[in-house]
Amino acid sequence: MKLTGFLTRMTIAAVAVGALSVAHAQAIKVDKDNRTIAVTASDKATADADLAVVHIGFQTFGPDEQSTYASGSTISNAIMDALKKSGVPDKAIESENQNLAPNNYHDPRESEMDRAKKQFVLNQSWTVKTKPDDAAKVLHTAVEAGANQSGQIDWQYQDMNGLQAKAAAGALAKAQAIAQQMAQGLNVKLAGLIYASNQAPESPVRPLNGAVGFLAKAQMAAPAPLAINPRQIEESSTVYAVFAIQ
Repeated sequence: MKLTGFLTRMTIAAVAVGALSVAHAQAIKVDKDNRTIAVTASDKATADADLAVVHIGFQTFGPDEQSTYASGSTISNAIMDALKKSGVPDKAIESENQNLAPNNYHDPRESEMDRAKKQFVLNQSWTVKTKPDDAAKVLHTAVEAGANQSGQIDWQYQDMNGLQAKAAAGALAKAQAIAQQMAQGLNVKLAGLIYASNQAPESPVRPLNGAVGFLAKAQMAAPAPLAINPRQIEESSTVYAVFAIQ
């Protein structure tokens, strides 16, 4: 039949566009007796972030190893004490990096006296997990206590599997709607779904909207916390679906 031949060619084209794997090709028989419509569709799902990971840290210099370590210890404990007093639980704070080393970089504009004061450098950083609405408070508390290299915030959504499933369900619904339109155009009846494959793309690296970069400790009395808004998390899915026709 002419219709069968047309549908066979359409199925083969859909397979090419959808970039199907060999496994898919083996699972779906394509010949003159295969009366199907194959569709590839994509959709996205979004949700408000429900977790904020705040990166905080500091850098301090000293004329020798011992005094630099002592200065770093004072700042380090001051930051931890401030966070705990503000209500941040111990388990929400995780050490990220700490390093004491000779300072190999000096600003050429510095005087010899200034260079002598910066022979060693100590860096330390942490991540603090908190509710999105508390991210600005955590950052403010840390900076006020001496965290002069802070600001990056990772916005996360904890049920990413559920969000991806929502995107896949939307993609499948789109695929069915497209298949229905194609069937009507061909004057045939859509019999039902016989195969579906979720081809979830790799999650892209998302820009850290809301991150404020590195902050020097404010040189003013009691500044207000920064205005920080949580971002939305997006997940996308591509579905390849094959529908039988009558």
